[in-house]
Amino acid sequence: MSEDTRKQQALALQGGMKAVSGIEGQGEPKIGVEEFMSLAERFGFSEGTLAKIESAVKAEDMGAGPFLGNYYADMPETKNQAFQRAAREMFDVPYALAVSSGTGALHAAFVAAGVGPGTEVICPAIGFYATAAAVVMARGVPIFCDVDESLHMDPKKIESLITPRTVALAPTHVMGGVCDMDPILEVAKSHDIKVVEDCAQTCGGTYNGRSVGSLGDIGCFSISSYKIVGGGEGGLLIMSDERLWDRANCLAEGGGLWRPDRFGPPRYEGELFVGTNYRLSELEAAVDVPQMAKLPATLDRFRSVKNSIVEQLDTYSEIRPQKTNDADGDVGYMLRFFPETIELGGRIVEALNAEGVECGMRGEGGRPDWHIYHGMFPIMLRAGATKGDRPFDDPIYTSQGGEVTYSKGDCPVADDLFDRVITIGLNQWYTATDCTNVAEGINKVLTAYCTQDPSGAKW
Repeated sequence: MSEDTRKQQALALQGGMKAVSGIEGQGEPKIGVEEFMSLAERFGFSEGTLAKIESAVKAEDMGAGPFLGNYYADMPETKNQAFQRAAREMFDVPYALAVSSGTGALHAAFVAAGVGPGTEVICPAIGFYATAAAVVMARGVPIFCDVDESLHMDPKKIESLITPRTVALAPTHVMGGVCDMDPILEVAKSHDIKVVEDCAQTCGGTYNGRSVGSLGDIGCFSISSYKIVGGGEGGLLIMSDERLWDRANCLAEGGGLWRPDRFGPPRYEGELFVGTNYRLSELEAAVDVPQMAKLPATLDRFRSVKNSIVEQLDTYSEIRPQKTNDADGDVGYMLRFFPETIELGGRIVEALNAEGVECGMRGEGGRPDWHIYHGMFPIMLRAGATKGDRPFDDPIYTSQGGEVTYSKGDCPVADDLFDRVITIGLNQWYTATDCTNVAEGINKVLTAYCTQDPSGAKW
């Protein structure tokens, strides 16, 4: 046997020749120019601009192409990590977790807070269905609390709803406004229950100078096309407690895949449990990073517009402006008020729209709406995905005396105000002239149908 043959047969570990010294096959990137151009098309560029973009990117050597997962990216910071860092800085909290939706954020938050079979969470009568739905997904039972004239959870009505099964309150900051958090936090503290803030509709709002979401134990946000921050579908949790962050991560990251030793045993008792996957795409996160940076300027514009309009409005006997729990902290993208009657409201809405001030009112007999408790059919019907899949009937719940039914009339203030409120959407890009024209239009209509009253409720 020749020396060359012996070297070929010997293991490389023993000084022999490598069997594979290189790879001849060279493929194309898994993700390359075509995918980039598909994104460019989604941004709505013209054909001419798209041709220029395609010509430029085709000149680049993309190598193996980008890795668009959150982990193992060949960069010092993934877009998810950058988004979470931006959120920590924006809301002044030590922990943030990016997830795939606001609903995913709520589900992870409720699990982290200890919601499960045999537990109850107090939710507001007005606010999107996802809050109560996430309680049910966590195997808990939502209990609806009526609202006050701010359209937020009425702190004075919480105490009577608390039972030994209550583990959390879920105050929801609705439609750009903020909850009256101090009394809510006092009730929670006195009963040693968690507070999960739903901030989906009020990202950037503040209460007594602190960001909503940072006041309770966990804050949840929807970061999406339908909100003032976000460009697709995404969610965010913020908190100050590391163990709550661990638990939320465990639910959202497949049961612990986020850990430094992702497949390792538990580092402490109770760290690991079965989770799902609410991971945010790097593509979504890439959009959300600059979106978060734009939030302060967006808030300034909305607040400036609302203040400019409100300062020019007269007061009237037959209407009451929506109560504000922190006028400086509201985001300010809606102006809302309550006419004495729905009939009066109908005339006001018709006249405002004729004046060019777009507005609306639900009125009597409106279509079902999943923003008020009695329209949330999957909750009201206590439905389960399969037979027996209902936390309402779980023996752990019923054996503790748990029993709940839902029907319209449970929260009479919400029933009344949700039908009667007039909503005027505001545009952050209004000029000073636009604000004056809108204010004059509102005064013109209200003066025609109502009685000017200097002592009337202030805007």
